[in-house]
Amino acid sequence: MRDSAADPEDVACGVDLAVRAGQVTMRWYSSRRLSSRTKGDGSPVTDADRAAEEFLRNELARRYPDDGVVGEEYGATEGASGRRWVIDPIDGTRSFVRGVPLFATLLALIDGSGPAVGVAHVPPLDETVSAGRGLGAAHTCGGEARRARVSDVRVPEDSYLVTSGIEYLPERGRRLLLHPGLLVRTWGDGYGYVLLATGRAEIMLDAGLELWDVAPMLVIVPEAGGTLTDYDGGDGPVSGDVVSTNGHLHRFAVQQLAR
Repeated sequence: MRDSAADPEDVACGVDLAVRAGQVTMRWYSSRRLSSRTKGDGSPVTDADRAAEEFLRNELARRYPDDGVVGEEYGATEGASGRRWVIDPIDGTRSFVRGVPLFATLLALIDGSGPAVGVAHVPPLDETVSAGRGLGAAHTCGGEARRARVSDVRVPEDSYLVTSGIEYLPERGRRLLLHPGLLVRTWGDGYGYVLLATGRAEIMLDAGLELWDVAPMLVIVPEAGGTLTDYDGGDGPVSGDVVSTNGHLHRFAVQQLAR
């Protein structure tokens, strides 16, 4: 049961909804009318976050009335099917507020066998990475679709490491950033995983994640051929500190994090 493949129709639905929710967010993108407030955890939230999540919840209730939903802005709604959709309407709201085009709409499905569907859509770039358990991963950009696959880079000195920021990484995470030869770039968030899954970066280093930040990546990264664990190499983290790689460099990354 654990290895049962996802339903391709669920993947197609996830992509459709994430793209349409991204269109909702674009109504506010780079708008002078955009206002934000700070939530209890210190992160910003905007009218665009709320509108996109409301859109997704309404569509999911219509298409999958028995499924549960959990989202960053409106919490959890229980369902009867044993399945739940996980929503992050804008992953990278700080980027969104500043007009940086590297934010993503994230959507995932978790069923009785675990993470089943993952979608990361980057609205300003018209770029999407999607995956279904046992079905592989796909990359669509500008209407052109292809297989999503991690790189074959095996040497740290030839590797790109991306991260959402340095200030919130724990000390062990910062040590990995300082490894000689690694080329480090930020503006990560969901886009960092898009880069990893499409072979344009080798390591994505993250910290302090919630379920909605990581749920799609639990499908996307392995289906693209990569590896995602906690900093100690433990499989399947659904929150906390997470490191993802192209697989070839995972032992190196975990060893560096453990030093």
